[in-house]
Amino acid sequence: MNPSVEPTTQRKTVVVVGHGMVGHRFVEALRSRDEAGKWQVIVLSEESRAAYDRVGLSAYVGAWDASALALPGNEYAGDDLVELRLGQRGVSIDRAARKVVTSDGAAIAYDALVLATGSYAFVPPVPGHDLPGCFVYRTIDDLDGIRATAEAAGPGAHGVVVGGGLLGLEAANALRLLGMTPHVVEYNDRLMPAQVDAGGGAILERLVTDLGLNVHTGVGTSSIETTAEGLTLTLSDESRIDASLVVFSAGIRPRDEVAREAGLEVGPRGGIITDLGLQTSDENIWAIGECAAVEGVCYGLVAPGYTTAEIVADRLLGGAGEFPGADMSTKLKLLGVDVASFGDAHGVTEGALSVVLHDAAAGTYAKLVVSDDAKTLLGGILVGDATAYSALRPLVGRPLPAEPAALISPAGAELGADSLPDDAQICSCNNVSKGAICGAIGEGACDVPAIKSCTSAGTSCGGCVPMLKKLLEQSGVEMSKALCEHFEQSRAELFQIVQVTGIRTFSGLLAKYGKGSGCDICKPTVASILASTSSDHILDGEQAALQDTNDHFLANLQKNGTYSVVPRMPGGEVTAEQLITIGEVAKEFGLYVKVTGGQRIDLFGARVEQLPLIWKRLVDAGMESGHAYGKSLRTVKSCVGSTWCRYGQQDSVGMAVLLEKRYRGLRSPHKLKLAVSGCARECAEARGKDVGVIATENGWNLYVGGNGGLTPKHAVLLAGELDDETLIKYIDRYLMFYIRTADRLQRTAPWQEALEGGLDYLKAVVCEDSLGIADELEAAMAKHVDGYRDEWAAVLDDEEKLSRFVSFVNAPEQSDPTISFDDSGERKVPVLLGLPEIPVTAGVGSTTATHEK
Repeated sequence: MNPSVEPTTQRKTVVVVGHGMVGHRFVEALRSRDEAGKWQVIVLSEESRAAYDRVGLSAYVGAWDASALALPGNEYAGDDLVELRLGQRGVSIDRAARKVVTSDGAAIAYDALVLATGSYAFVPPVPGHDLPGCFVYRTIDDLDGIRATAEAAGPGAHGVVVGGGLLGLEAANALRLLGMTPHVVEYNDRLMPAQVDAGGGAILERLVTDLGLNVHTGVGTSSIETTAEGLTLTLSDESRIDASLVVFSAGIRPRDEVAREAGLEVGPRGGIITDLGLQTSDENIWAIGECAAVEGVCYGLVAPGYTTAEIVADRLLGGAGEFPGADMSTKLKLLGVDVASFGDAHGVTEGALSVVLHDAAAGTYAKLVVSDDAKTLLGGILVGDATAYSALRPLVGRPLPAEPAALISPAGAELGADSLPDDAQICSCNNVSKGAICGAIGEGACDVPAIKSCTSAGTSCGGCVPMLKKLLEQSGVEMSKALCEHFEQSRAELFQIVQVTGIRTFSGLLAKYGKGSGCDICKPTVASILASTSSDHILDGEQAALQDTNDHFLANLQKNGTYSVVPRMPGGEVTAEQLITIGEVAKEFGLYVKVTGGQRIDLFGARVEQLPLIWKRLVDAGMESGHAYGKSLRTVKSCVGSTWCRYGQQDSVGMAVLLEKRYRGLRSPHKLKLAVSGCARECAEARGKDVGVIATENGWNLYVGGNGGLTPKHAVLLAGELDDETLIKYIDRYLMFYIRTADRLQRTAPWQEALEGGLDYLKAVVCEDSLGIADELEAAMAKHVDGYRDEWAAVLDDEEKLSRFVSFVNAPEQSDPTISFDDSGERKVPVLLGLPEIPVTAGVGSTTATHEK
């Protein structure tokens, strides 16, 4: 690589110093708008990792998977106009020559320079602050160091966080998750002093103390000393805390040293001074994010940082965007406690009045700050219950639709979306107004995922999602829950009806709760519900006529009318004898053989009348149906784990086999895929599965909601470092809760996204039994496990079922003459003989040929 990059006359060069969230947002914004390709972008990243979600840094604890925090598109693959240089820091600026010198000595010429250097964690000059065992809470590397020290100290060791603000409490929670006993030292008289007042702070302190934090407010840290056991902190009141590590989270400071040395104007308290267009005192240099002091003011939240990035992208392309000011509202959940602050939360506006509802028994605190005539909302604080945040925050500066007390009282008025004007900001993270959202709805965005895709609202913190749902309802979008024209109920409601009434036939359910004769939507859906609530064979009695084609023949229909057969190989394990049998079957029946992405073998080209004969050979060899045809568990993929791999930390194969045998045959709203990885190297790709299990030194991390397909989703951490028993218990609950409540053909990722409360709600239900149904869910799964019987073997034992497996009912001995193959090449392929492909509706019910990945 040429260390000196000169701009060309055809294309200008913009150099971005810093590749955090805001720097990445700038590159995305510029490249998405620069259709003519006017700008070549060179990005300098001090860290060895491309941009990641620093706001979600605490999610790294327990998962220890840095890739999960990576921002989408952060490496700009395939974009020739973006060059990302990892591990290269901008160390100086030659403004006269318009060049940036990097930490490896390269001099990069620029036409425009964007400083996105962010901020650093402030460490107060306490004696001993630089001793081993002292950390800041800022990067992935910081957390890796904290983890190593905490694990060396052992469970129950004490850790101290200096600073009780937002990041301080996140750091304390990280220590708690690492098995430590956390202490928080806050100089002010309350936690989160920037966000909450004395009343809110008192409730917050009580709530987090009940969760295991030791809180020390109104005191500072005088010194830190090394002892034989670790560290000792002496506080300003002369008290002492013995600890194994200390984390400083006492605020942040803008990183302006490069700008300062280059002679750019900086603020008296730091930060690179810019105008409203984010231009610095040098017309060729801009500053964005936390390092920028916009007309003297620094903003430490990601939302205003994104706004600055968008403005500079606009300016470089000839626009005239200006910084509109920043909404510093925050809504978060700390250690499971809701905290929200918006507008003038502390009532500094002259004449402001406060309306407070302080319910110590319930552990909630709500305060609204209003104008002196009590008609205009100025701000507010919510602790313990922040459900009203999404409706209240957009009303800041606007007339109140009801009495202030009624808006925060549990028995008071509920704010509707119609109370907000079109210019009210609904999503503060991405600056999306009510008008923009309603416009997207008017153009066809008829659900929350569609609104997210069109407007970006709800894609960052998610706090505005409840309001998105209200806007959908207000806009007249019919949120029908009906399964189809024959059932007004949703799938979840029909599941409950079947479970409570004991109805075991489609005709019985239709007669009592539906209308008409049914269709290709409700028939297989009810068939799946009936299968999920009993261990009856899916081809028993009336159920047989309800099934999709694949389920009806217990095999996957292919394009030429033949079927594929996939025997189960739990965890990818198979014996030599079973492999020999598979080979013999493939040779005898002339089948095409392919290893699937799910660690098993697919046999293609079987005629319908051959299926029982093939199954018989496989069953006799100790194999069974792999359910590749059903909306049910497919595979539990695994690596070789600790039994073979030198990096393995747990027996991933043994766990995968256990899980696959436990959940085999489990019918669900959509197919289910699981995986178990024996270490964080993730060879089984567990984060891409509906349920993913990853081994750690101390147990298993459980991830849920990973899906492939058109909209891939990474699974998210549900619980960490679980023993075998707890892991299986949580998976039982998760799967049965999904089966009961998901919509027809809804995969786990969109199901989780649609849950009111999202992941926090799911954790409460599965891990904390917030709904009181854990025993019921576990019992339902136990019933399935006890009642399981291989579907292939059950057909072989039943003459009536066997009679269905013929090409022609009136000529059972005759094969379908239209089926033909071409095996003249390297692999066998179907020949369609000029006939159209098998349609998606074929034979009984409807289907599409299914494929494993």
